[in-house]
Amino acid sequence: MGQGVKRAVGVCAVAFTLTGCLSDAGGNAGDFVARLKSPDANSVARPSHAEKVNSESTIIQGLSARSSALPSGSSYSRVATSVLAANSRAAESDLRAARLRSEAASKNWLPKIGPDISLTSLGSLVANLVVDQVLFDNGRRKGEREFAIADVEVAAVNLAKDTNDRVHTALALYVTAAEAREKATLSEASLRDMGQFEYIMSERVKGGVSDSSDLNILRQKLSEIRADRAANVEAANTAIAELNAMSIEPLSGLHGVPALRVSSQAAQPLDVVLAEAEKTRAIAAAKIDRADQLPGLSAGGTIGENSDLGLRVSSDTLLGFGTGATLRAIEEAKEAASRQVSQANEDANRKLRKLEGQIAAKSRQAQEASNLTAQAQRNLDVFQEQYDAGQRQVMDIVSVYETFARQQQAEVTLKYEAAQLQIDLARLLGVLADGDEI
Repeated sequence: MGQGVKRAVGVCAVAFTLTGCLSDAGGNAGDFVARLKSPDANSVARPSHAEKVNSESTIIQGLSARSSALPSGSSYSRVATSVLAANSRAAESDLRAARLRSEAASKNWLPKIGPDISLTSLGSLVANLVVDQVLFDNGRRKGEREFAIADVEVAAVNLAKDTNDRVHTALALYVTAAEAREKATLSEASLRDMGQFEYIMSERVKGGVSDSSDLNILRQKLSEIRADRAANVEAANTAIAELNAMSIEPLSGLHGVPALRVSSQAAQPLDVVLAEAEKTRAIAAAKIDRADQLPGLSAGGTIGENSDLGLRVSSDTLLGFGTGATLRAIEEAKEAASRQVSQANEDANRKLRKLEGQIAAKSRQAQEASNLTAQAQRNLDVFQEQYDAGQRQVMDIVSVYETFARQQQAEVTLKYEAAQLQIDLARLLGVLADGDEI
């Protein structure tokens, strides 16, 4: 048994030496030797694998550096904080799992050791120690480490997308509720004003001055206004109820829609960042597939009774007449991954240009609607003066008032459509939450 242990130690030492010469593990062998040294009192604690990946990954660094476009202390910011506090963060679990897989892959250059227990024909158990150390694998294990790191980056981008999508959903509900509330307030004012016209007309009908048909028309208009007000109140309550369901605290008392200014140059769209991370992962997977098509070299064997040690040439796939075509197909997979990044960049730019055009158009239309509302207000004041002077009939001023009320509703619609488009642009750029907080 003592001889078996000595052989095991000898094989491991030889395997480590050959690994430093032939393996593509780079500086990992040196790291292993450094870990065998006795700790120094003045030595600085080594960063963990996750910290090392975060510091070396440009994608993760870029995600962490993103700043939220939501104004600090605004209603938008309070909505985002509340819904993120209640987030189940399923994507975060995927990121943690990817980090653990990456940490495991970072040690794949080390030898594998395990027991081999068998039952002999004489009924006795024979226990051996199996040692295997890969010396040359055509870059397979390096590809596995690169794939695992790229998988962490993909999971990090998905977490950022998931977080931004959640904030976007909450803000969309909040904007919907704010729009419905403002429209309900306008309907309430219209209901009071139209009620005054209805009262005047009913008195004129009682005195025989006006026809009852005009009174019926006014009552029909009042019914329509009540229906619009009820619909807006219901829409606001539904949106707020849904928003409260996904937040950690009730947000019913929150009011106001702050100005949100988002530039298309604020950050790279998350779809493009995800495509770049997936490209890196696809290239690493192609390296693994290529290595699987070629033979490798490993050292090891069985230590114990009937020890069997030496070098071994291994291959998961036998070489065939189609191996060349298979290798070329793997190389084409790398090219396909690069083309997907270009396509994602094109799609993102198209969406950015579309949103920018829509935001500019809605902002201009909202300004025009505001001017038209002011003009309708002036016309209404003129008709009111003429009515007071006895120069206009009740139905004349009712018609002008309806134009004014419709213009108010149109102005509110355009204003909130522009706000919603700004939120859509912020989600596309991934700036609805601080990256370091994610």
